[in-house]
Amino acid sequence: MKEHSSHSHSASLPFWRKYIFSLDHKVIGVQYAVTGLLFLLFGFTLIMLIRWQLAYPGQPLPVIGHLFSEKMMVGGIMLPEFYNQLGAMHGTIMVFLGVVPLAVGGFGNYLVPLQIGAPDMAFPKLNMMSYWVYFMGGLIMLASFFLPEGAAQSGWTSYPPLANLASSGQTFWLLGMVFLITSSLLGSVNFIVTIAQLRADGLSFFRLPFFVWAQFITSFLLLLAFPPLEAAGVLQLMDRLAGTSFFMPSGLVVAGEQLAVSGGGNPVLWQHLFWFLAHPEVYVLILPAMGIVAEILACNTRKPIYGYRSMVYSVVAIGFLSFVVWAHHMFLTGMGTKMSGFFQITTMMISVPSVIILTALALSLWGGSIRFNTPMLFAIAFLPMFGIGGLTGLPLGLAASDVHLHDTYYVIGHFHYVVAPGTIFALFAGVYHWFPKVTGRKMSEVLGKIHFFFSLIFINGVFMPMFLMGLAGVSRRLYDPTQYAHAGSTQPLNVFVSICAWLLALAQIPFVLNFFGSLIFGKKVDRNPWEATTLEWAAPSPPPHGNFDEVPAVYRGPYEYSVPGQARDFWPQHMAKEN
Repeated sequence: MKEHSSHSHSASLPFWRKYIFSLDHKVIGVQYAVTGLLFLLFGFTLIMLIRWQLAYPGQPLPVIGHLFSEKMMVGGIMLPEFYNQLGAMHGTIMVFLGVVPLAVGGFGNYLVPLQIGAPDMAFPKLNMMSYWVYFMGGLIMLASFFLPEGAAQSGWTSYPPLANLASSGQTFWLLGMVFLITSSLLGSVNFIVTIAQLRADGLSFFRLPFFVWAQFITSFLLLLAFPPLEAAGVLQLMDRLAGTSFFMPSGLVVAGEQLAVSGGGNPVLWQHLFWFLAHPEVYVLILPAMGIVAEILACNTRKPIYGYRSMVYSVVAIGFLSFVVWAHHMFLTGMGTKMSGFFQITTMMISVPSVIILTALALSLWGGSIRFNTPMLFAIAFLPMFGIGGLTGLPLGLAASDVHLHDTYYVIGHFHYVVAPGTIFALFAGVYHWFPKVTGRKMSEVLGKIHFFFSLIFINGVFMPMFLMGLAGVSRRLYDPTQYAHAGSTQPLNVFVSICAWLLALAQIPFVLNFFGSLIFGKKVDRNPWEATTLEWAAPSPPPHGNFDEVPAVYRGPYEYSVPGQARDFWPQHMAKEN
């Protein structure tokens, strides 16, 4: 009766309270997901422009080049200042406005209460506020493109003193980051309390789906790693607006004249504060992806995940170790051999639990009765793609090899293999897998497989050549690579990468058609179309306000597939007796 009355109460709310300023975690999750997907599309569009400049430097952008103002392009030819803006904003938008809000805000908000048997998040109003603070941060970031001097131009890392001397777009970048970090802090507190306090009867910690564990540890990373960057952002704002010198050194010469600042600041301090966030941030990106892949592999192999407990211990170990590896981004700052040695060791250590999780997921395929549907294809592809990303990161964790590879295209290739064919493939898998739960309809398998195969081909065409370019010493963020002798020989690779990037963009059209078309024409399904075992499939599709027809209780672990003696090959957590 409680659920029924809450559902009736929800139905009586006006439209703006039910769908815009909603307190329902499912609506907020959809808001996060849709907004995050739109930002991913926008950030991807920015890199399309960058790829033209890198493939054909000095040539006018065809068709749309004349649409840009003279502060961006002259005669369709991209200006260096606009190129820098595109680079800085692409990284910022894809990470802070796209992947994290989709992985944590979207999937986490929608699924965590359902998977733990809760009616909602612990603090619904805080949940709503976290989305709208994030949305405001995104608007501030986008508004910076319309400033007289354009958006931020100092890279997504915004290193001072360059960032302190940059145009007003940098001020908007910092303000936007303060909003985005505040949103993450509000959300992380909510997740931690919800998972700790609102689990259904019988749902002990070692009966939690691995996805919930991933979101739980991710929330701790957000809660502990983001405040240093928020403090750093405020300090850099004060340097820019209030004349302080937290990051401005003495004796700085700009345009042949000594800069009139009080000095005494340290630019490397910003790097420490930034990377103390930004390395745990990598795991904020990858842990929810691992959680999604674990759910889909278990469901589509029809067998339990291999080494569930070892995966849980590994994800906890990653959470601890991610706070003591940040300075492997800073080997070139001259920190000394002892400190370099410490961060090399911790970097090698953190690869161990990551390999345990990846190995367990791979071994979960052994002996399985695998269903090769679209979410499973994306989930399987995640394994080698993340593996490539992880293996190529090891040379960057060693100071001797990092001296050569630092700030080259090798770093871009490594990071993007973790985040693009890694995390984003997992997010696509999650969209296809849980779309029936959110909408009550399935997405087209034909369009889904077209989307998968072309995406897999072209995304490797984009990032694999970058390793060769990086080994050749080609620096990242070069406006015109052909001006440098060592980069000239790799220019054909730049052209190839750009062509693959544009084809990758075309490969997303089937997904867009599938996503929106399935909302209307998709095949209607019942509450458990995949025959899965976790609690979210006990709720109707789509779930009502309050989530469940009756409060569920949990009787077993999350992945009871192919249990001997069972009539069917899945035994849901909430069913007390045999199927």
